[in-house]
Parts: sequence; structure tokens; C-alpha cells
Amino acid sequence: MAQDSSDNQKTETVMSGYRLLRGLGRGNTSRVFLAEKVDPQHTESGPGEAPVTGRRVAPSVVRPGTRVALKLPLPETLADQGAAERFANEVRLTLQFRHPQLVSGIDGTPFGADCFLAMHHYEGGTLARRLSGSQLSLNSLLQVLADVASGMAHLHGAGAVHQDVKTQNVYLEHWEEGEGYRAALGDFGSTYFLAQGGQVSGSPYYMAPEIYQGETTGPPSDVYSFGVMAHELLSGERPHLGDSYEKLMVSHLTHFPSPLHTEGLSRSLARLLDSALAKRPADRPESAVLRRALLSSLGKADETGAPQEAEQAAPAGRSYAGRHGPSAGPGRQGPVTPAVSPERPKNVPPAVPEKRSWNPFKKK
Repeated sequence: MAQDSSDNQKTETVMSGYRLLRGLGRGNTSRVFLAEKVDPQHTESGPGEAPVTGRRVAPSVVRPGTRVALKLPLPETLADQGAAERFANEVRLTLQFRHPQLVSGIDGTPFGADCFLAMHHYEGGTLARRLSGSQLSLNSLLQVLADVASGMAHLHGAGAVHQDVKTQNVYLEHWEEGEGYRAALGDFGSTYFLAQGGQVSGSPYYMAPEIYQGETTGPPSDVYSFGVMAHELLSGERPHLGDSYEKLMVSHLTHFPSPLHTEGLSRSLARLLDSALAKRPADRPESAVLRRALLSSLGKADETGAPQEAEQAAPAGRSYAGRHGPSAGPGRQGPVTPAVSPERPKNVPPAVPEKRSWNPFKKK
């Protein structure tokens, strides 16, 4: 979610029971503010205040003074039925999922003119924004990847598919035990449960080959997107580039990226992350396998409590990966500036086998 020029402006506006303190960012469908819960008994009515209407699905009572990241849909989002339904889906699922590595929902109303989503405020912002700043050590990057894999594995274990795993949808907060960050996967607007079905979706730079071919998504599709993100973090560049949907599609379908070679990264973990980019879904590892391997590389136990054998990893603060290090190295051009914005997820119609199109982005 990109930051706009008004992000740091102060405001006394009250929306859905929260006082807006400052802007945090703006995306294609919504804006996010740092906000504070107001005491209903001391709330003054005025032109800047909006009442809470619709069906509230808050899991618990929010105490006055609680600070949250408040997500509000743009007017054009509410005017489009599909976009409004995706926002409602994000509200419901953010409040439903409970896991340390999934964005924590606090309060929300999915439908109506005053729909909103109040979430835990991750002061580190998005991973995409963080990568545009100062360098991150290899161990910090591996910890972030382990956290994302953990959240992704929880979704898959619950029978859900995220469909939009990318750096823009990973949120960071400082790690109390030392330098670095802990991460949480969020933005569940395109997420669906396999048992219920859903519309196929994705972001072109991160989409799996089967989506480009008009097939349905599943946990292996998320793993592929995770593999793209892992290569982006550890090598400094995305494995698939192109200035159009067609060129990106051809790259994802036919191009085989170079194997990961990052100083301090074990060969076994590098090969596992490479396999996440396999063209065939059946050839990709499960998200739980990725989680265990990444935790093992950091010398940490799995969430189940099973001990993991530590793999050799570079000490934090000494070795750096990809474009996040002191020197990007030969052929590295710094942060990737995409010709096609990865912030804009592209919905793809469900596959119809007898009418499968080579180009899923072509307008009907």
C-alpha cells in the first residue's frame, strides 16, 4: 500500500467509533489510518463523525484509547459490487483467522456505507516499503520468510488459499529479542476456502503458471508466490520480469530462473526455495515443509515444539542478501521498479476447460 502526500496530516475526524490520527497508506481500493478508539459516552457529534451501521462482526469489545490500523474502503470500491465483496471478505476473514503470523483483526463491519476494518498496527509497515529502505541481514530475511511460511501453512491447514502472497501484503513489527522484524501475512480480500470455492485471482509478478493457463488455484499456487518473494528477498531481483501481462505470462510459463546462490544460505534450503518455483504444482513443497526448513536454518523449533537441527546460517548483522546488502553486486540494479504495478491484483475468471484461453488477461 503506497503512502500518499496526506499520510502525515493530523485530523480530528471520527469514523466508525475511531478517531483518525494520521494516514498510513493508500492502495487501489482503500486507505489505512492510524486511529484511536473513542469513548462512546464522550463522543461529540459533528460533520466529521460517521455512525456505525450494518452488521458488526467484532470478536471482542475494543477499549477506548486502543490504537489500531483502520482500513476504510474508497468510494469507488463501495460503488463496485465485486470490489465491495472483496473488502467484506477481507473484514470477515481477518477477524476469523487467529495466528501470530496472520494480521490480527480487532473490529469491523463488512457491509454498508460505513464498513471498516480495525487491525493490529504493525509499526514496521509493509515488507515492500521496508525493502526500499536500509539493508536487512540474511537472518532477518530468513525470519521474515519463516513467519510468512508459518502464516501461510496455517491458512492451508484450515483449507484456505490466500491467492495474493507478495511483499506488499506482509506486515512487520520490531522483534523484542533483538534487531530485526517479525512478520504477519495479511490482506485476505482474495482468500477463499477450497470447500466453498472462489474466484481465481493473483498479482502478475507473483502468479503461478497454472493461473496463467486458466486453471484453479490451491495451496501450491501460494507456495509459488512465496517462492517468487523468497527469490526477490534473497537475490535482490524478481525471478520473472516483463513490461506487459503477456511478457510476464511467457516468462512464468517458459523461463527457469537461475538457482539461488546467496552467501550464508545453506544449499539444502536454497534448493528447497528453488523448488517452490516449479512449473508443476505437484513438484512444489508444502508450506509446512518450508516453515520447518526456514526455522531449522535459524536454529529454532517448529511451532509444534519438535526440535529442529540447525543449519549453518550467517550471523545477524554480518551477512546480507541481495539488494539489501552494502553492495548489490554485478548486474544488480537495486530495488525492482515494475513496469506493471504489483499493487493491483488481477482477477482471472474461473477456468472453462473447453474454452481455455492462453491469455487470461485478455478482455472478453
